[in-house]
Amino acid sequence: MAWVIDKTFEFCYGHRVWTQKLNGEYAADLKCACRHLHGHEGKMQVYLKSQDGNLDQTGMVTDFRHLEWLKKWINTYIDHQFVLDRSDPLYKQIIGDRKLIPVYIPDTTHVAGHQIYLGDLEPNTPEYEYYEGFMIVDFVPTSENLSSWMADLVDVKMQKLNVTVDHIDWWETPKSRSVFYK
Repeated sequence: MAWVIDKTFEFCYGHRVWTQKLNGEYAADLKCACRHLHGHEGKMQVYLKSQDGNLDQTGMVTDFRHLEWLKKWINTYIDHQFVLDRSDPLYKQIIGDRKLIPVYIPDTTHVAGHQIYLGDLEPNTPEYEYYEGFMIVDFVPTSENLSSWMADLVDVKMQKLNVTVDHIDWWETPKSRSVFYK
């Protein structure tokens, strides 16, 4: 026997898939729109299972409330943020030489990405508001890579509860999603 539970999170985010290439045999229009800066109304569904296949002492895989940390983390670092690959050829033009600070998964030493250091900027100014809107990562932020990234992050946090990710669904749009299985 095995149980899987899931929880859904909704948010808005932006990204740029600077590596996008289309094949004319499959796409009539070869315009690579995902190479542009653009945004999505995203949704992520996290599927969890116990590491040993058993339920805990309360009869659950884990309590759904044990994912409150993830909702807070998404609201802080993903929702209304622009996810940018540090290797993007436009990175320097978009970010310049701004110092980065690590973003951790709560109560761990696991670095999930980076934000831009804002300590030398005046709050509530256009420059401050511009730079506070980025999550810097070390991968091309495709739907596939974002679902894999989130699976790894959730696994790091949930391991203390003997819970692991079964898979993650990441929707870029209501009609387009990736699924990453651990």
